[in-house]
Amino acid sequence: MEADLLDTLEALGYQGPLLEEDTLGPALEGGLSSPEYFQLLNWLTSRIKLFDHLEESVSSDGGDVESAQLEISGFLKELSCPYPALVSGDIKDRLKNKVDCLKLLLFLGSELQALQILQNKKQKDRSSGDAVCKEARTICEALRLPEQSASNVISMLKSVEEKVTELLPKAKATGIDRGLLIVDLNTQQLDHLEKINGILCKEYECRRRMLIKRLDVTVQSFGWSDRAKAKMDEIASVYQPIRYSLSPKSGITVAHILAARQDLSRIVRTSSGSVREKMVCPVNKILMGRVPDRGGRPSEIEPPPPEMPPWQKRRDDGGWRGGGRGGGGYGRGGYNAGARDFNKGGRGGYQGRGGYGDGGYGGRGNSRRY
Repeated sequence: MEADLLDTLEALGYQGPLLEEDTLGPALEGGLSSPEYFQLLNWLTSRIKLFDHLEESVSSDGGDVESAQLEISGFLKELSCPYPALVSGDIKDRLKNKVDCLKLLLFLGSELQALQILQNKKQKDRSSGDAVCKEARTICEALRLPEQSASNVISMLKSVEEKVTELLPKAKATGIDRGLLIVDLNTQQLDHLEKINGILCKEYECRRRMLIKRLDVTVQSFGWSDRAKAKMDEIASVYQPIRYSLSPKSGITVAHILAARQDLSRIVRTSSGSVREKMVCPVNKILMGRVPDRGGRPSEIEPPPPEMPPWQKRRDDGGWRGGGRGGGGYGRGGYNAGARDFNKGGRGGYQGRGGYGDGGYGGRGNSRRY
């Protein structure tokens, strides 16, 4: 939990002395009697009050512990703190152990993060509206339209539409690329297009999350070496800003489809000269040395040799069945003593009267090809 608190404080932009584990542990043990702990507590509550416009606040300097506990209790109740140990029971008995002090900082840190996210969203909404006004004003200047009130964006866009409709017949045929979508869509088709785009956005969001996870795992594997373990803070300071800028959400909308021109469908090979000029980097000049052959070519694999027929041991009584003629070998005229072929039998062939002889393949008869 202490590591989570350190990550939260770092993300919030805290620059105090409790960013190190060596100083955070003793401060949590001391609780409100620790000046560093109370300083961090005051920093979190003051920023939360600024964002959320709360009535309660923690304004004590840390010298009077009981007054600080009363102020913290009122502040947590206004925030609807979910931890009973921090808002119920005797006030004097609260924040007496390390776990409760840690819970308090984690709760306040998470609340501050949520408020910052909401504040950033509001700012983006306002900036997006300002961006629309700015773009509309730029278009009006390019079309040499009279200046209009910046607050009336709809009127500006109508003027732009009328002017563009007037100028398009006068433009050259090759002056402006035609739209990639050359049909007019009705309301039903636009709804279907929105659904298709939503499905594709979910698909690409899944793929982006997978790639980002692979990136996290790859960067994490760099820290397994002993040299990297001593520089984890430097790696985190470089990687985390880049990592937080990667969004799994897709920003493609139907407006991009309607605004796409036909030059978007031109396929340019990545090995072409114009593209390679923008992709040249020092990594391209590094040549790999010889690497061991890992095989994997089915055409070079030899089939296994044929299996031999199963071999059975003889019984202790000297054979399987019957007698017949034949002595210590395969019988007279048999395999070893005769023509060395199962087809050339003679006396004492493979199968014959008397079956398998005592001490070898005995008996008279014809042999058979195996």
